[in-house]
Amino acid sequence: MKGDAVVKELLAYVRPYRKILVLGGLLSLIGSAAGLSMPLLAKYVVDAFGQGGSMAGPLIWLTVAVLVGAVVSAGGSYLMERTGEGIVLGARRRLVDRMLRLKVADVDRLKPGDLLSRVTGDTTLLRAVLTNGIVESVSAAFMLVGAIVMMAAMDGVLLLVTLLIVALIGGLVALIMPRIQRAQSHAQEAVGEMGAVLDRALQAYRTVKASGAEEREIGVVAEAATRARDRGLQVAGWTSLAGVATWMAVQIAFLAVLAVGGARVASGTLEVSSLIAFLLYLFYLVPPIGQLVQGGVQLQQGLAAMKRIKEIEELPAEPVSVAAPRDGRPAGVRFEDVVFRYGDDRPLVHDGVSFEVPPGGLTALVGPSGAGKSTVFGLLERFYDHQSGTILVDGRDIRDWPLAELRAALGYVEQDAPVLAGTLRENLLFAAKDATEEELRAAIARTRLDDLVARLPEGLETPVGHRGVLLSGGERQRVAIARALLRKPRLLLLDEATSQLDAVNELRLREVVAEVARETTVLVIAHRLSTVTGADRIVVMEGGGVRAVGTHDELVGGDELYRELAATQFLVSG
Repeated sequence: MKGDAVVKELLAYVRPYRKILVLGGLLSLIGSAAGLSMPLLAKYVVDAFGQGGSMAGPLIWLTVAVLVGAVVSAGGSYLMERTGEGIVLGARRRLVDRMLRLKVADVDRLKPGDLLSRVTGDTTLLRAVLTNGIVESVSAAFMLVGAIVMMAAMDGVLLLVTLLIVALIGGLVALIMPRIQRAQSHAQEAVGEMGAVLDRALQAYRTVKASGAEEREIGVVAEAATRARDRGLQVAGWTSLAGVATWMAVQIAFLAVLAVGGARVASGTLEVSSLIAFLLYLFYLVPPIGQLVQGGVQLQQGLAAMKRIKEIEELPAEPVSVAAPRDGRPAGVRFEDVVFRYGDDRPLVHDGVSFEVPPGGLTALVGPSGAGKSTVFGLLERFYDHQSGTILVDGRDIRDWPLAELRAALGYVEQDAPVLAGTLRENLLFAAKDATEEELRAAIARTRLDDLVARLPEGLETPVGHRGVLLSGGERQRVAIARALLRKPRLLLLDEATSQLDAVNELRLREVVAEVARETTVLVIAHRLSTVTGADRIVVMEGGGVRAVGTHDELVGGDELYRELAATQFLVSG
C-alpha cells in the first residue's frame, strides 16, 4: 500500500471515536494552556520581588495554574487511554473477522504464529499511534506554537537564535523517520517469524519430546528470537538517535540563548526577568518537541503495523451467506472431468476425475496415498475451487450453492479429528448449537461415547484440554463423528474415520455408519478396506483419476489394484 492510502486506513480507525478524541484533545489543550502561563506568571513573581511588591497574587495564580493543568491533563490522558483500548478492540475484531473468513488456500500459505502476532502486537501499535501519536501530537504542536508566541513577545532576537538551531536539528530528525519505519516493519516481521517457529514446536510438542529434539528446537526459536532482538535494536538505535537530536537541539539552544541573552541583559536591552521567562519557555519546548518526535516515531510504527494488518484484510474472503432451512433428503454427488491443482506451479492432483454418488447409501473412496481422495472432500466443502470440470451436489453446480447453505448440508469428519479446547459438551455441539438434549444423548449413544461420559469426572462439562489432549485418539474420532451427526447432514464425509479405533470400536462404528447410510448419503475415505467391504459402491482412485467403480466382490474380481490392496490386508487370498 502507498503511504497516503495507509494513513487513510489509520484515520478510518479513528473516525468512530472522533467526538471523544476531540474532547480529550480539548482537555489536553487546556492543560497545555495552563502550563504555558507558568513562565509568564514566574516573570511577574520575579518582577514583584524586584520591585518590593506583594508576591501573594502571582503565587496564587501560579498554584491555580499548576492544579488546573494537572487535573485537566489527567482527564485528557484517561480519555486517550480509553479511546486507545476501543481502537484496539475494533481493530482486533475486524482482523479476526477477516482471518476466519479467509479462503483455506490462503491460510495454508500463512503461518499461525505470524497471524497471532498481527492480532496482538500490530493492533497494539495502532493504539499508540492513533492516540499518543496523533491526538497528543496536536496538543504538543499547540503548546509548541504557544511557547514560540510567548518567546516572541519576550525577545525576537533570542527567538530567531532558538528557531535556527531547532530547524537544523529538526531536518536531521526528518531524515531519520523513514529509516525508523523500515526498521520497525522488519522488527514486526521478525517477531511474527519467531511466533511461527514457536507455534510449530508447540503444535508438535509430543513429537519434539519423543524425538529428543528439545535442544534443537530451543536453538531454532532462540535464533528467531535473536533476529527479532537484532531488528528491535535497529529500531532502538534510530529512535535513540532521534531522541538525542531533539535533546541536543534544546541544549544547544539553551547555551546560545544564555550567551546572547546574557549579552543583551548586560547591554540593558533585555530585563533579567524576561531572560528567565524566555529560558523557562525554552525548556517548555522540550516536552512538545519530544512528543512530536515520539509521535513521528509512533506514526512510522503505526504505518508499518497498518501495512501488515492490511495484508490480511486485502486477501479475498469467502462470501457471507445465510444457510437455508435444512432439507432432510440425502444429497447425491457427481464429478465430471474435474481438474484441480493446489497452485499454478504445483502438479495436478485431479486430472479428469469422474464418478457419481447416488443419494443415500454408503460410497467409499479407496486407493494409494496421493491419489487425490482427501482432495475430493476439500472440493466438496469448497475449501478450494477446481480449475475445470463440473461438480454437482444434489444435481446443482457446486458454484451455484450459497456457501453457508452448501456447508450446512455437509457433515465433515477430518482425518485427524480435531477437538477444540473446552468442555466435551461444547465440542459435541460445536456444529449444531441448537441441538436438543435428547438429540445430544442419541448421538452419544450412537457413537458409543456413553462410557467416556460416565468416566469423566464432570461428565459432559469436563474440559478436554488443548486439542483434546485428555482424550484418546479413538475418543477424539468418535467425538468428531458425533459432532457431524448432530449437524443432521444430507451428505456425511468421513476421512479415515476408523484409523485410530480398535477392532471392537471399529466394528461398532461400521454398524453406526451402515445405520446412518440408510438415512443419508455417506462418503468414506478408507485405507482399511475392512471398514468398507459392505459399501454399496467403491470408487478406486489412482494418480489423480478414477480407475474403477464397483462393489467389493466386483472389484476383487475385476481390478488389479483393488485386489492387491485387499490381499495386503488379508481380505482375499494372495
